[in-house]
Amino acid sequence: MTPSLPIPADLAGWLAYIEALHPASIEMGLERVDLVRKHLNLDPAFPVIIVAGTNGKGSTCAMLERVYHAAGYRVGCYTSPHFVRYSERVRVGCQEIADADLIKAFDAVEAARRDTSLTYFEFGTLAAVWHFTQAAVDVAILEVGLGGRLDAVNVFTPACTIVTSIDLDHMDFLGNDRECIGREKAGVFRTGIAAICGDEHPPQSLKTYAKQIGADLRCIGQDFAPSHLEDGWEYRVGAASLSLPLPALAGDFQLNNAACVINALHAMQSTLPVNIAHIRQGLQEVTLNGRFQSCRTNPQVILDVAHNPHAAVALAENLQQRPIAGRTIAVFSMLADKDIAGVVSVMAPHIDAWYVASVGHLRGATQAQLLAFIAAATKENAQACGYENVISAYRQACIDAGENDRIIVFGSFFTVADVMGELAVIHSD
Repeated sequence: MTPSLPIPADLAGWLAYIEALHPASIEMGLERVDLVRKHLNLDPAFPVIIVAGTNGKGSTCAMLERVYHAAGYRVGCYTSPHFVRYSERVRVGCQEIADADLIKAFDAVEAARRDTSLTYFEFGTLAAVWHFTQAAVDVAILEVGLGGRLDAVNVFTPACTIVTSIDLDHMDFLGNDRECIGREKAGVFRTGIAAICGDEHPPQSLKTYAKQIGADLRCIGQDFAPSHLEDGWEYRVGAASLSLPLPALAGDFQLNNAACVINALHAMQSTLPVNIAHIRQGLQEVTLNGRFQSCRTNPQVILDVAHNPHAAVALAENLQQRPIAGRTIAVFSMLADKDIAGVVSVMAPHIDAWYVASVGHLRGATQAQLLAFIAAATKENAQACGYENVISAYRQACIDAGENDRIIVFGSFFTVADVMGELAVIHSD
């Protein structure tokens, strides 16, 4: 039984309500959410694309969304987490859901769940797909929240699946090595449909599971591949190739994500036809908050949610490829259950000064913990200072930075969200 709580009247009340419904933020399993899905009669007639992976899920969803939007389709896109507004998670036609429509969706889920407990993410997932049904979308893109096999989005039957990358993260839930984690992410695969993998060295567990269920596995570097050109990049599959300008999202790793997107578009071509012009337009128009997002100059301010070593490597490469005359100042905070040492060791050679604070979250690492990891990974004369909160750290970095310096805010969605709120730079379309 779930607690007896008053039904809220506004969006802020609803968000507090769904957060209080379940004693845990995460409960692995599909039985509860699938039961409520059935009560809602949620069997989407539109095709669903499910995107899983350790890193790159958000970029891949955003690219798919923009290409299909450029082709004239009405696209639903569900991602997580959000930075400033919950409505960032639910978009139709590249526009965030209106508060009134979100409240209607929450109300529908609440009426259908009866005495079934749902986590915050499960409740929101059902609400998003209910809204997509009401909005009569042509296609829905659903980003996995955690893992894949037991994630709430996996109660829906996909027409295409993507696993972008596999690395060590959320190990308390997914397992302690890439083989375990790969099997969990492969759980989104289905018999007879495209199972696209953007990891250049996929775990054997993922390949074995795909073979066992008869999924149409397509692996980057084997079945399709991207490569750099002098003035762009090339997507290759078999003897065919497609030359394209670089995607709007920065970083060499984005070519892998873009290649997965094009492979998915080809897999869905008979259902949702697109042409080369749509692909070009979509990849060049895509935006994504918090992924090497440059939002100020002199000094430059960059926001990046990199929160594990794999993502930190990509961030470090982006910084290295864009040298500056001045210093690189980090505004940094992480959750205590993440691999802080791994992230700091990757980033340390690229950071001249660290401005550190706790994110003020129950799972947040303390200032002292963060400073200790930095001290262990950097030179004795590396500058590292602690601050009361992320905003204080960011404001001091702005005071200390010269016009040729850059400030990189990273380490967690919470870290970036705090500074986004300060800057009010979040894109709503």
